[in-house]
Amino acid sequence: MTWLITGGAGYIGAHVVRAMTEAGERTVVYDDLSTGIAERVPAEVPLVRGSTLDGETLARTLAEHEVTGVVHLAAKKQVGESVDRPLDYYRENVEGLRVLLEAVTQAGVAAFVFSSSAAVYGMPDVDVVTEETPCAPLSPYGETKLAGEWLVRATGRATGLATASLRYFNVAGAATPALADTGVFNLVPMVFEKLTEGASPRIFGDDYPTPDGTCVRDYIHVVDLAEAHVTVARALRSAPGHDLTLNIGRGEGVSVREMIDHMNAVTGYDRPPTVTPRRPGDPARVVASADRIATELGWRAKYDVQDMITSAWEGWLRLHPEAARS
Repeated sequence: MTWLITGGAGYIGAHVVRAMTEAGERTVVYDDLSTGIAERVPAEVPLVRGSTLDGETLARTLAEHEVTGVVHLAAKKQVGESVDRPLDYYRENVEGLRVLLEAVTQAGVAAFVFSSSAAVYGMPDVDVVTEETPCAPLSPYGETKLAGEWLVRATGRATGLATASLRYFNVAGAATPALADTGVFNLVPMVFEKLTEGASPRIFGDDYPTPDGTCVRDYIHVVDLAEAHVTVARALRSAPGHDLTLNIGRGEGVSVREMIDHMNAVTGYDRPPTVTPRRPGDPARVVASADRIATELGWRAKYDVQDMITSAWEGWLRLHPEAARS
């Protein structure tokens, strides 16, 4: 098969391309490079610059490269920004997906893997989130991901397209420093940024009903996440018409304070965090059950939090050498 990876020049996308090509799968990257970086794409992998809203370019790309499967990662993904710009998020994440699915079905593509998010769950009042936990997203971003799942599933049922929606939990780490996350929107790079500036990391609220009072999350190494895509893509290839919804996490909760302690240890800064008021809408605990993908497909995460932080720090130092401790 030949797999089209939309958003393949992005942080997660580049790792998926790496994992797919190392596994012997043929890949083509489709990215508008609005946030993606062309240099992340291996020289031997074709890169097509285009938007998922551009049906003509999508159709031409699918035909020219004889694409038989799609991994769709291209999307806008900043929760706070989605609250301020919901129309942009619905256009890019939902309409862009609709245009892509139209091109995919017309081209006779056999398999479609959709990048979803744990944001579809909202603020679940459970210790462990399963795929049956009710979805109640709190942001336009989360809404677009849930709507995307509905659209993918409905298209599969109507056309026979084999589909999977992967609900990512908190992604961190890097396969190599060159593939590290360049954005500062998640906890790990946000803490690194504060340490580099000589400031204290921030904890948003320490009065949650958790063991140390700070929010608890499930962190997944981006390399594990990428390898999960390979496992799922191959499962769809061997099961036409299959429909999967899967959590991608480690099934282990780590508190914000514990994460900051780990980061202080890895970086050598040892700077105590400052506690500020809670952010609206932050649930106390969101931890995945990763049992379904383990049982059905045999995939399990291999890397731990220490691996994530160490590899992420190496990537951060590549871009911010001034952050290194003497």
